[in-house]
Amino acid sequence: MTDFLIIGGGIAGVSAAARLSALGSVTLLEAEGSLAHHASSRSAAVFEGTYGAPSTVALNRASRPELEARGALSPRGLMTVARDEDEALFEADLRALEMEEIPLDEARARLPVLGPAVTRAAVQPDTLDLDTDLLLQGFLREARANGATVLTRAPVTAIHRTAMGWAVEAGDTHEARVLVNAAGAWADRIATFAGLPPLGFQPLRRSMARIPSPGDPSAWPMVVGAGESWYMKPDAGALLVCPAEEDPQEPHDAWADDMILAEGLARFEAHVTMTVTRLLASWAGLRTFAPDRQLVLGPDPLEPAFLWCAGQGGYGFQTACAASRHLAELAAAAPPTLGPDLVAALGPARLRR
Repeated sequence: MTDFLIIGGGIAGVSAAARLSALGSVTLLEAEGSLAHHASSRSAAVFEGTYGAPSTVALNRASRPELEARGALSPRGLMTVARDEDEALFEADLRALEMEEIPLDEARARLPVLGPAVTRAAVQPDTLDLDTDLLLQGFLREARANGATVLTRAPVTAIHRTAMGWAVEAGDTHEARVLVNAAGAWADRIATFAGLPPLGFQPLRRSMARIPSPGDPSAWPMVVGAGESWYMKPDAGALLVCPAEEDPQEPHDAWADDMILAEGLARFEAHVTMTVTRLLASWAGLRTFAPDRQLVLGPDPLEPAFLWCAGQGGYGFQTACAASRHLAELAAAAPPTLGPDLVAALGPARLRR
């Protein structure tokens, strides 16, 4: 019998394991052969504090001091660019991302491949690179140092309520007092296994292409097309280009759609002077959202021994420090550090009404 049984070995589950292991015994189950196999291994690895719903922005900002203390952040910067037809989207981005418009000659100094079709540009200098592996491994070390057991190749096939808590079938039978659902795209499926109604999570595919850079891009900012119609980020001497699609999917090990990639690369090319002639690699991940696109953190009102840690969408790494701390406070029945409005905005009860 373990105190906390966590299902899911991405950043949500591993950070939860680190925090909860200070409160009691922890077992983490991951279906794949390695941790962070799905969405967590396919992150854009960026910290943008103003990105997401208001509750997500609050978690971003609450996470930042710890991310800095862990050495997970480094300078990058963000630039949004637009053509004449994108004026309304550009203005919305200026407000939402708290950006400052800059002259085009300055924009081209920051991004030498910026094309002549671009008519407006803005920057957010406080966007940062996020070392996802450093953060994941740091949480994993903490969990193991506190005695947590981490099991891979352990897909859950059944969950039963018992007098003492839960019995979870994953090859072997694992018994626990509290169940933590950090299963990402599979979160609703795990709830159904546990006899709870699903909350309506929707996995959305997002594809990525890695392409050669025409020069050293190490000092270039991350660049986003107005309205997040595409984005580009320097990556170890190459460029990552994302079509920024949100195509609904069933939970699975996602792969990139060639046509979606081609369309996204065409949007990128329309804003730059370079032509994409080949791909170095491509992949896709599933960003899973609750119906209101806010994270879901805390006990289910129908079953207090079932904790949700799901709906991270594209914000898992940049919210992980605050989100996992909040989950542990709720598990310990300690006063939440987050205010009551934010606790309510993140709690699963809002989706049970």
